Amino acid sequence: MRKRIWKLLCCFLLMVCTTYSLAVPISAGTPEKEIAFAMSNQFTAPTSLISTVSNTQPLTITSPTLAPESLQDLNVYPGGMPFGVKFYTEGVTVVGFCDVETEHGSVNPATVAGLRPKDMILKVDGIALTSANDLTDRIEACGGRELTLLCRRGKREFETQLTPVYCNAEARYKTGIWVRDSGAGIGTVTFILPDTGAFAGLGHGICDADTGSLISMKRGTVSDVTISSVVKGASGAPGELKGYFNAGKVGALLGNSTCGVWGMFSEVPECTLDPMPVGLRDEIEEGDAYILCTLDSNKTEKYDVKISNINRDAKGSKCYTVTVTDPDLLAVTGGIVQGMSGSPIIQNGKLVGAVTHVLINDPTTGYGIFLENMLVNMPMMAR
Repeated sequence: MRKRIWKLLCCFLLMVCTTYSLAVPISAGTPEKEIAFAMSNQFTAPTSLISTVSNTQPLTITSPTLAPESLQDLNVYPGGMPFGVKFYTEGVTVVGFCDVETEHGSVNPATVAGLRPKDMILKVDGIALTSANDLTDRIEACGGRELTLLCRRGKREFETQLTPVYCNAEARYKTGIWVRDSGAGIGTVTFILPDTGAFAGLGHGICDADTGSLISMKRGTVSDVTISSVVKGASGAPGELKGYFNAGKVGALLGNSTCGVWGMFSEVPECTLDPMPVGLRDEIEEGDAYILCTLDSNKTEKYDVKISNINRDAKGSKCYTVTVTDPDLLAVTGGIVQGMSGSPIIQNGKLVGAVTHVLINDPTTGYGIFLENMLVNMPMMAR
């Protein structure tokens, strides 16, 4: 029987799939102020709530991804601790349109130029954009002159000409376009590579809340998070963690893929368990396992789960079913809640994967990803 659920990966609010992603949004604010995460499946926050930056450089990955055959001898620290991310996109993403009132009536220069939702604007007149504010400044300073935009639609890049119009009510030039350049949210660390401080989490990608597209990140920072309370999940109403970013940053976010995010901690954080071997897809079994996650005690704890319905050919973030059986976790959360994306799954002494989704009509049950899928999508970062 198909269950109505919300689609993850930060394309939340789009009720088109059978699972609900577990990353949760956070608004910008002071570290001391508690942030109540919304019950939407949205990782990004509106640009107006997140401060933007300029003069940033794109991230570069220095070496190739791990080969599956190299994983058998790999030991990693299991995670289970929450982390916060604040990120900035490459260029700006078109998320909507609004007509501009001029002395000649309502017009929309952006749609006339052929722009569509999900398009990325990378350059204006050959100069790379650094933020949404940068785009606004260039539009307002153009004096009504035609601008040449370099855009990306899917994998194709193209140029188009956009001519801003003067809005008398606001006394400035406008184009009738809404864009986003940044966002923030929390998730759970899945594993940390010993010695290097490289880590991966979430088990699914960060997608734009309005367009549903995987976000192409330019840079991002990682912060510690304090979980202050838990909203218990129920059928039709997924639960959530509530908390706030702690002051300062503890690392950098370096990449975003459909199988999780990865980055580098400035220092390897304290882990509750010693490094353990990686369990490959052929080693995972139906039956008992446990997860590591952090609730409002802010201590990483073990909780019992069962694994079933394993699809060994799965390449994405939904590889098998995870059902929470631990009475302590069920009493506090009702099962799987937002913010638990990336919680490591351990079976037979090996780290085999991470929790990624929850069924909206049954919060005790969700999906997990093979750890192998996360690792082969994670470039090895230089020290």
